[in-house]
Amino acid sequence: MPSAFTPTSPLRQRFRPLWWLAITFVAISFVTRVVLLIMSGNEVPHTPLNLLYAFGVGLGYDLITFIYVAWPLVLFLWFVPTRSGRMPGLWRWLLSAAAAVLACALCLGVLHLMYHATLKTTWPVILPFLFVLPLAGFTYTSRAGQRVLYGFALLLLYALLFVAASELVFWNEFSVRFNFIAVDYLVYTNEVIGNIRESYPIGRWLALLVAAALVAFAIGRRGLRARDDGSRFWQRGKVALLWLLLTVLSLAANGGMKDRTGNNYVNELAGNGIYQFFNAFRSNHLDYAKFYRTLPDEQAFRRVREGLKTPDATYLSDDPHDLTRAIRRVGPEQHLNVVLISVESLSADYMGTFGNKENITPYLDSLVSQSLFFDNLYANGTRTVRGLEALSLSVPPTPGDSLLKEHNNEGLFTLANVFNDRGYQSDFVYGGYGEFDNMNYFFSHNGYRTIDRRDIAKGTTIHSENVWGVADEDLYTLALRQMDDAQAAGKPFFLHIMTTSNHRPYTFPEGRVKQAQLSRAGAVAYTDWSIGDFIRRARAKPYFANTVFVITADHCAASAGKTSVPINRYHVPLWIYAPAHIEPQRVQRLMGQVDIAPTVLGLLNFSYRSRFFGYDLFQLEPGRERAFPATYEKLGYLHDDVLTVLEPQRKLEQMKPDYATGDATAITPQNQDQIDQAIAYYQVASELFRSGGLAHRPADSTPVEPLPAPTATPAASGSAPAPASSAAL
Repeated sequence: MPSAFTPTSPLRQRFRPLWWLAITFVAISFVTRVVLLIMSGNEVPHTPLNLLYAFGVGLGYDLITFIYVAWPLVLFLWFVPTRSGRMPGLWRWLLSAAAAVLACALCLGVLHLMYHATLKTTWPVILPFLFVLPLAGFTYTSRAGQRVLYGFALLLLYALLFVAASELVFWNEFSVRFNFIAVDYLVYTNEVIGNIRESYPIGRWLALLVAAALVAFAIGRRGLRARDDGSRFWQRGKVALLWLLLTVLSLAANGGMKDRTGNNYVNELAGNGIYQFFNAFRSNHLDYAKFYRTLPDEQAFRRVREGLKTPDATYLSDDPHDLTRAIRRVGPEQHLNVVLISVESLSADYMGTFGNKENITPYLDSLVSQSLFFDNLYANGTRTVRGLEALSLSVPPTPGDSLLKEHNNEGLFTLANVFNDRGYQSDFVYGGYGEFDNMNYFFSHNGYRTIDRRDIAKGTTIHSENVWGVADEDLYTLALRQMDDAQAAGKPFFLHIMTTSNHRPYTFPEGRVKQAQLSRAGAVAYTDWSIGDFIRRARAKPYFANTVFVITADHCAASAGKTSVPINRYHVPLWIYAPAHIEPQRVQRLMGQVDIAPTVLGLLNFSYRSRFFGYDLFQLEPGRERAFPATYEKLGYLHDDVLTVLEPQRKLEQMKPDYATGDATAITPQNQDQIDQAIAYYQVASELFRSGGLAHRPADSTPVEPLPAPTATPAASGSAPAPASSAAL
């Protein structure tokens, strides 16, 4: 082998374009990292250690990524013949094509025999064979071969520049490299491409990328001259074999190895966007027991059963793996209508109530003093599906995909089931197309009717719409129609409304607010206006007095911070507004998004069977509050001002969070009890979903007898305080 790579060797001549691609790729990656560093601003202190880490570790990830990126060129340089030889070109191509088809069939057959895999799952194996199929149709050193090499290299260069530009856009939105969000977005191309087209001057940008690719190609084209004085196929195969060995060795690395500093921005800069994308894709379905710390099953379930005890709950089974509890309240149930609004990206820090000076939420700020308002609510995640999961299922977020998008997610125990057992009409109402994020499928198979923009009657005025959906005011018009229909049918209703206007491209009807179109401030102000308009319109309805409005956010507008789980990026507001039934009050206690459903049911004085992981906050003794802020792979447990974060490879962090900035200070020694508690909740939630323990059972509809009213002695009559949730009603 060494002699094959002398300066004038045919093999070195043949694979010279690999050096061109390596230099080009590393240069583009370096420039991208510099621009991202500038975009990070003051979040990354420009200390020598930070810069050395970001660019040194980053170079390592770039080189690993290059091994994968270079495979198409390696295959090209391996398979294209050096010269015509004695065999006519057509016969040579036919022989090569037959060999490729035979090799592809052999690979598919082996996969089927070893793993019983069908073509539905193994079809990506066909792609490399399709790629090499035409490569034997021309010779490397011919004029045609040189042109094909130039064209192929130009295509690779444009693709790399396109990915780099996409990274800048993604960082501007999320302040991270490509991650699980990017993987999700790749699935829903209609909404994502439409969002990009409506948000950015995409035509101009693509033209600039073409110009940049042509300039870079012109500068480096000398490295692409097709020279080969006689390399043979088997000799070139040694390079392909070496590349395969490097690829296998690179599998020892993973996307989490870069996360070694206390500043998450530095860790992200040290990554490579392409590598992080495929790492997130590989983490799409994370088996909790395989990747995270665990406890013995009996211990984990015992901790969770103990942790879910409240004065109003009684376990119905001695089975240590069954969380079914009878929630029993004193007195009759209040079958009020419930409208739950999960507002897109409504961070608490947009509100004047929490110190914002822009005055972009005047109505919602005014509603605080008229509602049961919760100051310290923390969301489950950073994606809409995580908010919907918490609000409908009341479970901690499982790693990888949300349960909304997992297989076998039908027939789960949901908030709608509790309402349906009481004769309610339960609807999920969305302003876009509910196929996005699998929303329609999940809700329609878990007790809800699904209503989306297709259900807007023809001829209805649409004041504004974009790729995500109709304007919020038009969504509320659609919701009011469902409420009217239920009222006409003599049924109480439960509506879960999911808004879309507070999402890029931030377009909304003209004349509603003074803030500018295409700005986040304008979208938030319009969100505030439309909620006020909805409440005003609902107030004119005969059922308004008997309706409870629950207004919260699916998640915050931003998710990035210096720590792995920046707690300020999970702080969301919650209003429970029913002026005829619920007394206004500010609640300062910590609350998790999983607690919203049980707390609302408690306010209605429902007695029911439950397997929710959340609490009725008013039935919980002070000091037991907790929340579950998480990303798709980092699972947080917030309790008693301690944030425990479980990570893949069975790693963990434990820190004291700064609620204002999102920064955190590591705790030493670590609190083992809280670590075990975090493990128990996430382990049990994952295990119950996997085993079917979260499913709705026929027995769940069994009526639960309320507790008898306490018998008051004449002397004490009227002196005993009612539970807080009952008092609120």
